[in-house]
Amino acid sequence: MKDLQARDIMNTDVISVRDDMTVEELAKFLTEREILGAPVIDSEGEVVGVVSCTDIAQNTGQGDQAKIDFFGQGWEVPIDPEGMQKLAIEHESLPVREIMTPTIYTVPENTPLSDIAKAMVAGRIHRLLITRGSQLVGIVTTLDMLKIFFDESD
Repeated sequence: MKDLQARDIMNTDVISVRDDMTVEELAKFLTEREILGAPVIDSEGEVVGVVSCTDIAQNTGQGDQAKIDFFGQGWEVPIDPEGMQKLAIEHESLPVREIMTPTIYTVPENTPLSDIAKAMVAGRIHRLLITRGSQLVGIVTTLDMLKIFFDESD
């Protein structure tokens, strides 16, 4: 496990969303794919930020109660479109670029796993984009990191 690098565990099928997608479209997109967030790309295909279900929950008129209602269902319960619709998104036609986090965390594909874990903890983030030079080649999520422990114990 000590020799593992980002390239060894990254998912090369990076699911991204457009920055001009509406919040309503984003909610549907994330729930249909059962993911909690994704990189955001602009019209030229450049990564300009990241967006998550937390960003959607923060865009409701229900404040912290929306986060409790949505995230309080537990890990074993999958995200569903009906649950997302109950959040009463205030500005569902708002573009993703208005609610995304513009800070992008990237690491090179040869980054050791220990450095990935440190970066995720320090940045309090759940996904890191993996690069080869300036090109996006993958993504590592907290779930990918946790899977390593199960693979090692089998």
